[in-house]
Amino acid sequence: MTTARTTPTDAPAEAPGHDPAHAAGPTTTDASRRVALRRMKALATWLLVAAAVVFGVAFAFEDQVPWLAFVRAAAEGAMVGALADWFAVTALFRRPLGLPIPHTAIIPTRKDEIGRTLGDFVELEFLSDDVVLGKLRSMELARHLGEWLREPANAERVTGEAATGARAVLRLLADDDIERIIDQLARRHLFAPEWSPAIGRVGARLIAADQQRHAVDAVAEHAEAWLSAHPEAFGTMVSRRLPRWLPGVVDRFVDDRAHREVLAFVRAVRDDPEHPARLAIDAWLAEFAERLQRDPALIGRVEALKLDLLDSPRVREFAAEAWATVRSTLESALDEPDSELRTGLRSAVVEVGARLAADRDLQAKVDAWLMDAAAHLVRTYRHEVAGVIAETVERWDPREASAKLELQVGRDLQFIRINGTVVGALAGVAIFTVASLAAGAVG
Repeated sequence: MTTARTTPTDAPAEAPGHDPAHAAGPTTTDASRRVALRRMKALATWLLVAAAVVFGVAFAFEDQVPWLAFVRAAAEGAMVGALADWFAVTALFRRPLGLPIPHTAIIPTRKDEIGRTLGDFVELEFLSDDVVLGKLRSMELARHLGEWLREPANAERVTGEAATGARAVLRLLADDDIERIIDQLARRHLFAPEWSPAIGRVGARLIAADQQRHAVDAVAEHAEAWLSAHPEAFGTMVSRRLPRWLPGVVDRFVDDRAHREVLAFVRAVRDDPEHPARLAIDAWLAEFAERLQRDPALIGRVEALKLDLLDSPRVREFAAEAWATVRSTLESALDEPDSELRTGLRSAVVEVGARLAADRDLQAKVDAWLMDAAAHLVRTYRHEVAGVIAETVERWDPREASAKLELQVGRDLQFIRINGTVVGALAGVAIFTVASLAAGAVG
């Protein structure tokens, strides 16, 4: 009987220098499970030894003490039950006593089949549409997500994680690649189309909306301010064209008069919305906008100007400067917790959370979207998940697989041995009692 305690049947079969329980790295949980497994094995084995000792004593003295026959029967049943369950438990993980008994060492010899069966079981029973969608439907994910997001602390956490991810993306982006993309986008969307018709259409719309008046007002106001502040600008602009024999006082009078007339004209243009000069400007702008759309010669000149600009190295420099500015601005905003970007993102997260928590229609839409996405993922990848389980088990060494599983469930399986010992003892004494009563009745 002591063989059951000392042979490899009660300890995981291990290759020299190899600890299967540590194959994936030792953990505190594995260590505690290993200790618990050893204790339960020792307890089950000592119960078997105790039953054997009791059997031996009772068998030796039952002739002198008749009631020891019942004890012998109980001990005999306990040994039978313990040995039978020891064999059953051990046969799962290895060959009992190392003997090549058929249908033993089930886990090592049928490891691959077990892996495939386990994968199929997970695929069919855990990743079915009914199970996954039913669970998601009962969880009310949108409402719980909204309640979580509307908490400022959680919104800050989401914002911080988003900022960290965005910074990582910025670090991964190569400046040359981004500059090349900006340059390509600019050439494709800004330079490829004809500029003249587009400018003409925009100008025509602005003129139709009378938006040019603001520009004329601004020009007139600045001209008046400049003329008022710089009367000397006229100087001898007019008088130098007069005959030299005229007195100097006439020259000064003429220059002053010209300055006042020009200033009065600018003020009149500024103050009178229907001034002829304004009307002339409006008519010229409308005509020019029309020519930009229709006149081939003007369109050609604008296109030539565009091509000159396209060939300029300033385009690539603009791309580099634009990306450098955007990147610097983003990095600063992402690094600063109180920046406008992060503050705005945080407020947006809280607002979205509040809407999700309160709006039942929105919750229903989000839940429906989540269930559609989950259904697509489950239908598309559940077979791959089952394949991962099967492939993982197939890669395990047979002894390693046996050791892993025994470490996980072996402690509970030892209760089978203990229960077998107890049940065997009860069954043995019950059978002996019934047999004795039957024999007495017959006698």
